[in-house]
Amino acid sequence: GFVDSWEERYKYIIDLGKDLPALPEDKRTEDRLVRGCQSQVWIDEQMEGDRVQLAVDSDAFIVKGLLCVILAAFNNKTPQEILDFDIEGYFEELELMNHLSATRGNGLRAMVARIQDIARKAA
Repeated sequence: GFVDSWEERYKYIIDLGKDLPALPEDKRTEDRLVRGCQSQVWIDEQMEGDRVQLAVDSDAFIVKGLLCVILAAFNNKTPQEILDFDIEGYFEELELMNHLSATRGNGLRAMVARIQDIARKAA
């Protein structure tokens, strides 16, 4: 199961972020940058058959960890699956939003919006 206390969960999310492979320098471009995040976040996508493959990176470990949480929901799914997924419900289940600062929460939503946008264009 998921770790119990928020402190443990926070540490776990940061550890997830540390394991996330870095996005190559040439992919860290202006057009892959997500607006509305307080740290720098890049999202790169490519289609593999009918599935969306996402590669993500950030200059903050907690954000990289949050990106891992989002990837668990969205990566390697069809555009339609991404658009149909109840991401708010998923965040609620993980109790993410109650514990994140408003700016972090908005940043998280900006990352999600960007991925949904990618899915819309690919659908």
